[in-house]
Formats: sequence, C-alpha cells, structure tokens
Amino acid sequence: MKLKNLLFAIVFLLGANLANAQVKKGEKHLNLGVGLASALYSGTGYSGKIPPISASLEYVAKDDLFDGKGALGVGGYLGYTGAKWEYSGWGWKYNNIIIGPRGYLHYQLVDNLDTYVGALLGYDIVSAKETGNSIPGYNYNTTSSGVIFSGFLGARYFFNDKFAVMGELGSGIAYLNLGITLKF
Repeated sequence: MKLKNLLFAIVFLLGANLANAQVKKGEKHLNLGVGLASALYSGTGYSGKIPPISASLEYVAKDDLFDGKGALGVGGYLGYTGAKWEYSGWGWKYNNIIIGPRGYLHYQLVDNLDTYVGALLGYDIVSAKETGNSIPGYNYNTTSSGVIFSGFLGARYFFNDKFAVMGELGSGIAYLNLGITLKF
C-alpha cells in the first residue's frame, strides 16, 4: 500500500466520527507541536540543531460567550530548542526553554474547527556553554534569561471527540507550530 493511500485511510477512519469543535467549560486540551519557522539558531555554522518542540495544556474556564460560539481558556506552555555552533574545533552549545502561563479566547467560525487567539507571559531561559578547543584555563559558560511576551493565533481541526490536528502562528519557541491536540 502506498504511503498516500495509507494516510488517506487513517484520515478517513479518524474522520468517520466527526465532532463539533465547540469547546466546553471543563475540557482540557493537550497540544504537542513541532516548530517549522524559528529565528533561533538560523545562521551559518550551526550543527546538531534540535527542532523547536512545544507542549501546552489548556483548561476551558468559561464557555457560552458571543452567542454560544466563544470560550475562555487558561493553561501553561513549555517550549524547547537547542543547537551547537562550531568553527575549527571550537564552538558553543545553546539551549532555549520557554515556560509560562497562556490565555486563550476561542471563537468557532466553522464546524469541526476550533479557532482561537491568545497570549503568553513567560520566562525564556537561555544558556550557552563553550565546547571544543578552548583557551587553556578559560571556561566560558553563560546564561541569559528574561521575561517574554507572545501573542498567537491558532486553529485545531477535530477528527473526533478526542483528537485534532493543530497549527499556531505567533512568537515563542517558533513562529509556526504544527502538531496534534488531545482532548480530555
């Protein structure tokens, strides 16, 4: 069976029990994503780059807003990426971790599609460690951390009552995140 046919069969089976994407008070959504566009570690000389990955958990705190099509959610976010930069046997190993609370405002525009906007107020933990052939007696390690604010726009397409694909645009660990959502 060709890969295209297998993917079509999986999507068909998942979609056989389509669900309404309207979020309800008390629901929890776990988003797991991979970043496809990031300004972090995008220049030349980087090797061993770990793609931006993220996880967020949302609790729907209020529903029935905007004539029953809107909802408010709160939750947490964790994102990570890292890379190594090298030149002639010397270099740096970098790590970025973003953690913090997020707020969501949902509005259903289309059946089976949960659309939302939101904001993150978090903390960006950045560390760098020298690697390779350094100057004897010197060990350069540093951290640079600080508060980060991010806005985002997202959508989740639900195939059934528990599973969706999701995409988010905004700043954070990456400008574009694609992944899955599990609802429980």
